[in-house]
Amino acid sequence: MSSPARLRSRMGAVAFALAGVLFVIYEVAAPRVADQTTLESAQSWASTGWSLAHLAAIIGLVLIPLGYSALRDHLAGTRNEATAAKATTIGYIGSALTISYYGAETYGLAAIGRRAVADGDATLTEVGNAFRYDATAMTVFALGLTLIAVAAVLAAVAVWRSGTLDRWSGVPLAALLVTMLPQFFLPQIGRIAWGAMVAAATFWLAAQLWNNTTRH
Repeated sequence: MSSPARLRSRMGAVAFALAGVLFVIYEVAAPRVADQTTLESAQSWASTGWSLAHLAAIIGLVLIPLGYSALRDHLAGTRNEATAAKATTIGYIGSALTISYYGAETYGLAAIGRRAVADGDATLTEVGNAFRYDATAMTVFALGLTLIAVAAVLAAVAVWRSGTLDRWSGVPLAALLVTMLPQFFLPQIGRIAWGAMVAAATFWLAAQLWNNTTRH
């Protein structure tokens, strides 16, 4: 393996590992309140934990396709390169669509939460919930998550067929990203467990990419 190729693989491994850490931060740091129409929910939106969590998710969603890109480079010249390339492209599109929603939650809800707390007016949460659950916003979000899932499955297929990476190493991340939408309905402990499993899955892929650079 050439030095540039080794560097790209290692950067991809680091991207996967960092993404896993960031997904744990996302699930742990955000204060979540069941009733999103109260001043308590407004306080959660205005908190540092809320902003930190959603920024972590945004960065994590950028890093995962970077990992797929390294996988594509690893498979360059093989019949699986095209599959990894599709995972990379679809992953970036899916992340971009999903991040547009997270951006609104990160900045818009924080501003609304601060104003609601300052005024002591819980009715301002209606504004935040109006754009969170807007039909267009929800459609874009769902489409983004669907493409993220498709990309993860394609990456898992490329890994399975690679012949150089553990064939099972892409499966856990694919299974977890397919369930990214339903995990939003889990209790807090369930969401934290999901984030921890994402971290374990990305670490496995990271280790496969990194170790492969030492064998070639």
